[in-house]
Amino acid sequence: MKLIKQAAPGDLEVIHELAHKIWPVAYGDILSPEQLTYMLELIYSLPALRHQLMDLKHNFLIVFDEEDPMAFASFSEKASNSKTYRLHKIYVSSQQQGTGMGKLLLSHIIDSVKSSGGAFLELNVNRHNKALDFYKKFGFKIIDEEDIDIGKGYFMNDFIMRLAVE
Repeated sequence: MKLIKQAAPGDLEVIHELAHKIWPVAYGDILSPEQLTYMLELIYSLPALRHQLMDLKHNFLIVFDEEDPMAFASFSEKASNSKTYRLHKIYVSSQQQGTGMGKLLLSHIIDSVKSSGGAFLELNVNRHNKALDFYKKFGFKIIDEEDIDIGKGYFMNDFIMRLAVE
């Protein structure tokens, strides 16, 4: 049975471990090993995750299949008193892809955004990421693209996508 749990500070180690298992598979063909290592440290170190949860007020979710963590996501309001929310991350372990777990998790987030009074959910996705089709099937539309300098000469080359949730 799949269970979606709101993550607390004590769950950050689980997210850290999941990211380190999922990212090499998800981005191994897109990013160099050096950039992959750099980004994992930048985004998924325990201090970085703590900052996202506690200071930036990201809502983290973990999906469990029985007792095993298999997916995670985070989202937040884009700006205070805005009707736009940001999906910061959504990742499903490779053995659970195609099982509906990502759809379950994204649907849960969309419902949360709606119930909070949100009108739009936006996200960034790497322009070469196969998840692009997943988001398009959900109704997300590409509204822009950007190249984000993340330091050490690395860039995130992304599409910005938006979904109206009203």
